[in-house]
Amino acid sequence: MKKLSSTLPNMLLSLTGICILVAAILGAMHDVTADPIAAAETKALVEAIQKVAPKFDNVPANEAMSVLVEGDTDSLKVYPAKQGGQFVGCAVESYTNKGFSGFVSIMVGFDAEGKVVDYSVLKHSETPGLGSKMQEWFHAPSKTGNVQDIRGLNMAEMQTLSVSKDGGKLDAITAATISSRAFADAINRAYKAFQQVQKGGNE
Repeated sequence: MKKLSSTLPNMLLSLTGICILVAAILGAMHDVTADPIAAAETKALVEAIQKVAPKFDNVPANEAMSVLVEGDTDSLKVYPAKQGGQFVGCAVESYTNKGFSGFVSIMVGFDAEGKVVDYSVLKHSETPGLGSKMQEWFHAPSKTGNVQDIRGLNMAEMQTLSVSKDGGKLDAITAATISSRAFADAINRAYKAFQQVQKGGNE
């Protein structure tokens, strides 16, 4: 086979061929991995909903609603939980940008009365050993008589959750007040979305 001379047109032709080959390989890899990635994400979502919502016999992910909380620009996803067709609560995929390192995403479950069933931290970049403890910290009993374990907390009575340093009743994570404020902000945003669903309001 005759070797191509090292002219500019030949070099461009070779480079184009290489680019087309690489693009084809990347496209094939995307096709192969897209379905498994989507399946894994769906499984994680279903597990997060199951963990925080009241017991249900519907498929909340199939009935998801986008709810825009007043004052926000991004909608929250609300997954209604039903038993025998009756609304028993929901899971709300909430977030805040007020974390020490910015974005924090939390799945929060409420029963039909507005009590917190449970929560799960989905994403965060908080400081390891400090703000990162929010998944465990707000499941633990309070040592001060305030609120720390938020499971069973009646948000209809509380209305707004805030840390004790700001005059509220929530025990902040030791040495991580900013992360604790962010956690409370995400919970409050989720509750507002829940209230709108209760009233029949969604996008």
